[in-house]
Amino acid sequence: MKGIKTNSILILACLPWVMALVADGVQVKISNETTQDLVVTIYDLSAQPQKVLLQNSHINGFTSVLVNAIGDATGRANLSWSATNSDALSPKCGHGEVRGLANNSTTTVQADSTCSAPTASD
Repeated sequence: MKGIKTNSILILACLPWVMALVADGVQVKISNETTQDLVVTIYDLSAQPQKVLLQNSHINGFTSVLVNAIGDATGRANLSWSATNSDALSPKCGHGEVRGLANNSTTTVQADSTCSAPTASD
């Protein structure tokens, strides 16, 4: 009985620290390392349902923004992103998915592919 009581006290003592860690989430830097200004949307794939972290946010060339994501079971962030450049005469697009991002990681977004035309089902 003494062992159960000791374990319970230990768990209760650690609970505020664990809750603070979960509440803070995983901070990730989204970086645009191109000369182009981009319009970016970021999704948190660990959230159920998926959560939009940035929606159509402008990120100037060679700048970055911070987002806070929910950690998965291992405490890592899982994100997907889409980006378009702001050049109406020569539109470019990009998208990607990154998994297993640790706290204070950086992921780079870019729009360097031809944009596909919308289909009838869109």
